[in-house]
Amino acid sequence: MRTYLSAALAVVVLVLLAVLVPLSALSAWVDLEIDDTDRYVAAVAPLASDPEVRGTVSDLITDGAMKQIDAGPIQSTVRDFLHEAVMSFTTTDAFRAAWNAANRTAHAAVTAALNGNTDEAVTIDLAPMTEQVKRNLEENGVPVADLIPVQHTDITIVSADRADQLRQTFRWLRAGSVWPAVGTVVFAVLTVAVARLRGGPGPGRSTRATLSATAVAGIGFALGALVLRAVIAIARDRVLSEVPDSEAGAAAAVYDALTASLRTTAWTVFAAGLAVALCAVLGRLWAARPRTAPVTQPVRRAAVDGPGKSGSRDCRIGED
Repeated sequence: MRTYLSAALAVVVLVLLAVLVPLSALSAWVDLEIDDTDRYVAAVAPLASDPEVRGTVSDLITDGAMKQIDAGPIQSTVRDFLHEAVMSFTTTDAFRAAWNAANRTAHAAVTAALNGNTDEAVTIDLAPMTEQVKRNLEENGVPVADLIPVQHTDITIVSADRADQLRQTFRWLRAGSVWPAVGTVVFAVLTVAVARLRGGPGPGRSTRATLSATAVAGIGFALGALVLRAVIAIARDRVLSEVPDSEAGAAAAVYDALTASLRTTAWTVFAAGLAVALCAVLGRLWAARPRTAPVTQPVRRAAVDGPGKSGSRDCRIGED
């Protein structure tokens, strides 16, 4: 009966940790990264050098400009020239500064969408970059530069419908902050402590119970990390499925940049959980190994008898 109860409790602990670990990681991620403008911008800043992002930005700016430019028979030539000029601009420090500024503004849209203050899609406005491109081309004497319109051009990150579906989830995660993570650690510690108390009298039994509970907790953390990784992958597919194909590459790069810390957390917790579980299992096997009693050799004690005691022998030197 005790074995069945222990097995049932182990299953309960595994299920709870498989739920608590991803919930804790997501809640802390929303609180520490998504809601923090500086960390949000820092996460996507390296994307200014990403080929997918540079290509998407160049395509969108060029397409928007060519709607206002009529070059007649050399339309395609002008487009190619303008596209190359924009691509060249995306390698400059000015583009990186404009990209960071655009994402700082985009963070306000992300926050508004997750707070339920708007029904619009989450986008990155390329107008500041278009303005920088136009100024750069004008300074270099490009004839059509003054015709480039500085207008609202977006890269869609999350569609309006998908943002609406995610809104309630993010509200719960934001409300949790870092407390689910604290609760998960406390729950794991209490699980081990209760197992030690239930182990019964004797250092051997309590030690084995403690190691068994530690192994279960470690496996639970590893399992929760795998669930977290699966959630990230599923959410990625669902978010990108509603992004226009022409912007999917850039949107995927932004999504991956924002969730990079989550993926790192997932693999770190997975490795740590497995390591803890393995060490606990090995310790449990070591503690349960049979111990043989040491073989003792009989000790011969030499008795020194005093005078007058029976069995004593006197040795006299010089007597016959």
